Amino acid sequence: MRLSIIEHTSQLTLNNVQYYSQLAWQAMMAEVNLTPKPGLVDKYNTGAHKDMALTDFHLSANAIAQHFPAFLHAGAQYKELPLHQLLKMIRPIGIACEQSMFQATKGVNTHKGSIFSLGLILTAIGRLLALNKPVSAPAISVIVSHMCQGITAELKQVSVHPTAGQKLYQMFGLTGARGEAESGYQLVINLSLPYYLKQLIEGKPQELALLQTLLLLMANNDDTNVANRGGLQGLSWLKKQAQDLLNHGGLTELADLSKIQQFDKACIINNLSPGGSADLLILTWFLARLPYSTGNLISSINNN
Repeated sequence: MRLSIIEHTSQLTLNNVQYYSQLAWQAMMAEVNLTPKPGLVDKYNTGAHKDMALTDFHLSANAIAQHFPAFLHAGAQYKELPLHQLLKMIRPIGIACEQSMFQATKGVNTHKGSIFSLGLILTAIGRLLALNKPVSAPAISVIVSHMCQGITAELKQVSVHPTAGQKLYQMFGLTGARGEAESGYQLVINLSLPYYLKQLIEGKPQELALLQTLLLLMANNDDTNVANRGGLQGLSWLKKQAQDLLNHGGLTELADLSKIQQFDKACIINNLSPGGSADLLILTWFLARLPYSTGNLISSINNN
């Protein structure tokens, strides 16, 4: 995949821009190619989806990755701007990303959640690099949280044509992707990231470690994608199924993949797709490959 090169407007180096843009693209590809996944599009089937396939995700990832350098440059260009004003500066980039996605997929929403989350993460990285500060998961989390303060309040607004997010908040109190961003992705920072790294340190194969981390996210995330399809009952069922798999040993060898396949069939029957957890898995994969993050977390894990 070839990434477009944007004229430098900051202290960013070309290598930094290419590296983090490519890493974000690889994170999306790592998630969609992970197989099998409960209720999600993978190499075996389209999960609980009837309007999208694996090829759509590949086309989408390639299309929106062309915009990733713009997020990094924006973070650097507005490095002195108060963080609460930064979100509005990158919204046009996000809109351009969505337009490229829909053009590539002929109208299918494959990566809208990832555009939002990766856009925030890359903007934070651009700011850190421009300020000559270490790029670490905790530092990114703080910046994203401050950027997004107040965005869940928008879910409370009464509208003639409420969004799915507004409906779910007003019905069930679920804040979804906005709440995760406003928290600085604490579910990833405090739960899935150290969990994933610990498995890798212990020698578990990459695929199994990532799949088991997906189960952990599914068991703990109030996924609005699931609630939108199955209500609170569907969300509760999916979280319990994922937790039961973890409680019974999780995934220790390739033969255990049959457990995931059975879970996948049940998700398809119930029309449930944990897309929100998939988005958080992408962030987990991405943040796990930041040197400062992994060094600090590995030290923390080894001391426990």
